[in-house]
Amino acid sequence: MSESIRVFAPATISNLGPGFDILGIAVASLGDTVVARRAPERGVRIQVITGADALPLDPEKNTAAIAAAATLRRAGIEAGVELELHKGLPIGSGLGSSAASAVAAAYATNLLLGSPLRKPELIEPCLEAEAAVAGRHGDNVAPSLLGGLILVRSLDPVDVVRLPIPDGLTLVVVTPDFSLPTREARAVLPREVPLSATVEMAANLGALVAACASGDLGLMARAMTDRIVEPRRADLIPGARAVIEAARHAGALGSSISGAGPSIFAICRSARSGQEAAEAMRRAFAAHGLAATAHLSPADCPGARRV
Repeated sequence: MSESIRVFAPATISNLGPGFDILGIAVASLGDTVVARRAPERGVRIQVITGADALPLDPEKNTAAIAAAATLRRAGIEAGVELELHKGLPIGSGLGSSAASAVAAAYATNLLLGSPLRKPELIEPCLEAEAAVAGRHGDNVAPSLLGGLILVRSLDPVDVVRLPIPDGLTLVVVTPDFSLPTREARAVLPREVPLSATVEMAANLGALVAACASGDLGLMARAMTDRIVEPRRADLIPGARAVIEAARHAGALGSSISGAGPSIFAICRSARSGQEAAEAMRRAFAAHGLAATAHLSPADCPGARRV
């Protein structure tokens, strides 16, 4: 039997308040797993998908297969690859589900080939996969691949920056039993934004980056504000505003919608305050008729890795 490579790629929280489409952070333990094997026939095929009945086996419509094929092309290698995709993330959760599949497949394929590409060079194949289903955005792909907190400065050419993370921070992600397709969440975004709102968003993003570099948690709390995207998407998620407010009242530094939603995240000073925020957020969802699961994670987590 041919060698098999098993890779785990983590879930991600994107936007982080004012960082729409340019900030993302990896989450521990949640994610997708891909197994890659050599195949006698050239091209990429998906043999098995578990955990998501709705995903297509068609290699031209599945982000894992698209990313694997793009990795082969970028490496300049003609080979056959078979994939198993084991979904650990719900589709339409706002946790970078499609990106995690793409990242796991690209990294597994690269390892199977003998690692002809460096990890950052795999961002482009993953972006190609994301573009097929959710648009060409790097704020999920980059942190899932590289780990940590990533600022996407540019996609053409690809230019990403890993930001420092203050010690001890804990991430909380609360996911309600409710699906929100990314396309629907993008459809409500405004086509034009007032100059004053753009200036405020830029100021908060700059302050958030400065807070990460300096460890100023008070500044981080003040900077976790989004008056452009969050208000539009909150209307699509039952109880979203109450959940965000509950997290802040429970002591979170900040809280907002994760990616396109419906998951809502909070950044907390410690695991203990994170647990308190998680319980408050779950209760707020329950008050609006939605069961929800909570997940706590250190804020500084690794990216895709062989398991």
